[in-house]
Amino acid sequence: MSKRGYHHGNLRQALVEAALALIEARGPAGFTLSEAAKQAGVTPAAVYRHFDGREDLIAEAARQGYAIFADVIDYAYESGQPSALAAFEATGRAYLAFARKYPGHYIAMFESGISVNRTPELAAAATRARDVLERAARDLSQHIPQDRRPPAAMFSAHIWAMSHGVVELFARNSPGTAAPFAPEELLETGIGIYLRGLGLIEPDD
Repeated sequence: MSKRGYHHGNLRQALVEAALALIEARGPAGFTLSEAAKQAGVTPAAVYRHFDGREDLIAEAARQGYAIFADVIDYAYESGQPSALAAFEATGRAYLAFARKYPGHYIAMFESGISVNRTPELAAAATRARDVLERAARDLSQHIPQDRRPPAAMFSAHIWAMSHGVVELFARNSPGTAAPFAPEELLETGIGIYLRGLGLIEPDD
């Protein structure tokens, strides 16, 4: 395994990258700060110049994950314009794509037990990601009569929960949960059923 660290002048980021590799391989509780330091090519004492402990290191990995996640979701949202429906559906697919491409970040964000309120920076990054999903839901909900329109925060939370469930159960190789359908198909049909219930998609004949 190659050493990372001082050779590119950014020890803090080298430690985050080392932590991400260890999180992906062993889970968020499966490594020590000493192991992260070794993988980054520095002494354990050097870690404490940047992080107070392992949880702070994981929190920074999660913060960076939320920043990437928000960018991915925002790009998907914009790619679906000007159709509010296409933009909204694209954000769901982007959730799956993010979990596949950035597994270390995903685990740090959602499976590490680190609160999004651990640091102001982490909270801000998580809020930005949530705001993108809420904006997509708000745009689409304008097509629902006001008396049947759910709050945008609830609307986006439903889709977030559905996307997260598909990822956790069927897209991350969970043992004993193999599905006869692709995760993308499960999510697309689930979102379709939800949107039909709101009257945003015409019922199938």
